Amino acid sequence: MSESAVPATGTDNTPSAAMPGPSKWLALAIVALAQLTVVLDGTIVNVALPDAQAALGMSDSDRSWVVTLYALAFGSLLLLGGRIADYWGRKRSFIVGMAGFALASGIGGLATSGEMLLIARGAQGVFAALLAPAALAMLNVTFPRGPDRAKAFAVYGTIAGGGAAIGLVLGGVLTEYLSWHWCLLVNIPIAIVAIGMAIPILKESKADGDTRYDIPGALLVTLGLGSIVYGFSRASLGWDRFDTIGFLALGVALLVVFVIVEGRVGNPLLPLRVVANRIRGGAYITSLLVGAALLGGLLYLTLYFQIVLKFTPLHSGLASLPMTVTIIASATIVSRILPKVGPRILMTIGPIMAAGGLFWLSHLSVADDYFVQILPGQILLGIGLALVFVPLQNVALAGIEPRDSGVASAAVTATQQIGGSIGTAVFTALYASAVAAYLSANPSSDASAGFVSGYSTVFMAASITVLCAAPIAYFFVSVKRDAFAGGAA
Repeated sequence: MSESAVPATGTDNTPSAAMPGPSKWLALAIVALAQLTVVLDGTIVNVALPDAQAALGMSDSDRSWVVTLYALAFGSLLLLGGRIADYWGRKRSFIVGMAGFALASGIGGLATSGEMLLIARGAQGVFAALLAPAALAMLNVTFPRGPDRAKAFAVYGTIAGGGAAIGLVLGGVLTEYLSWHWCLLVNIPIAIVAIGMAIPILKESKADGDTRYDIPGALLVTLGLGSIVYGFSRASLGWDRFDTIGFLALGVALLVVFVIVEGRVGNPLLPLRVVANRIRGGAYITSLLVGAALLGGLLYLTLYFQIVLKFTPLHSGLASLPMTVTIIASATIVSRILPKVGPRILMTIGPIMAAGGLFWLSHLSVADDYFVQILPGQILLGIGLALVFVPLQNVALAGIEPRDSGVASAAVTATQQIGGSIGTAVFTALYASAVAAYLSANPSSDASAGFVSGYSTVFMAASITVLCAAPIAYFFVSVKRDAFAGGAA
């Protein structure tokens, strides 16, 4: 996760940068725990969803909101969370964010109804939006330069990628041998350790200068995105319904007002100069489309494993690992060739390969051979995602002024999360329509066949979505390869 480590204006008061050697490595361990907590939460919950849905009597639509609410709250509040961390204090924001995240996790883990779980997931997203940028900002000021900085960010990045794999397996183990509740409760001991280390070790740092918050901007973007996502969620009942069209129109109107406000306030939440650049704008659109396909589409692969193929939660987690392993392995290779070929060709080929993997997965059946029908699609998808993700952050920061580097970096994570929340809502509507249409046309068919029809529709839609990122990258991401020389990747 990336967030604002550089204030929009003013200087930065960074006493933690002067930490002695042992202390700064302990600070890295604390930040790593925070990152692990946020990353674990996404994949653990995916694996636990079928059991949680059955235990709490949730509908398929409510089930999708368990994922959507977290991504929506996280993505829409991420920029504001970075500003709060910069202005209020990074250590203070870190501790409050971690404590709040743990409390929300406890409420979710002890949930006795679907509503209680959904409220907890939304609260997790709110506190994650404060925790993640505070953690990264402290890492940035603790390791301001030199070889130690490269090592620290390598550790951080490894956890960002490997944490997802850990979450899949840990979620399977906890769900199968304890219960789905522990997939949320596991965040509590991690938070206790992180806070216990943070209080004596971390030093406070904050930004000086203009520290006014853009509250109107934060409210407009949050309400606008929420209205759009809710409108898409209502589409499962009909695309021509008044509430579907009304909420979508309201969301678009609020976002238009947000753009107008950001162009007029003195200290905007998202300076328009950041997104108006053609190259960065192309990177953000690519991030939005890939996030929608990845977070919104792959939720259904986990459901396919457990509901149709009858995999146990543990086996489901293990069956999901090849894609994560492929991303990590491919990323190492891509980072080496990026300075030689530049980002444009990689970010064009990547969505095409990812779309191919999702297209492969769209040809599912009730009784597939995992190694023949699923594994090739996962590997192809993993390679494609690595081709996009490795250069994406660097492209988003291409030519950016130092004062805007934090918000430009944060926008990448925000667009991925927002894309995921919108994608999940849209794909859920498509899934429900496809299942209903199949069972109506084949009333004597087994329900699993209807589910597979819905999953196939989702993967096909996700394939088309991510494929749209290829021409965007080709025509907009025209960064010269010289910009990545010297190991910038």
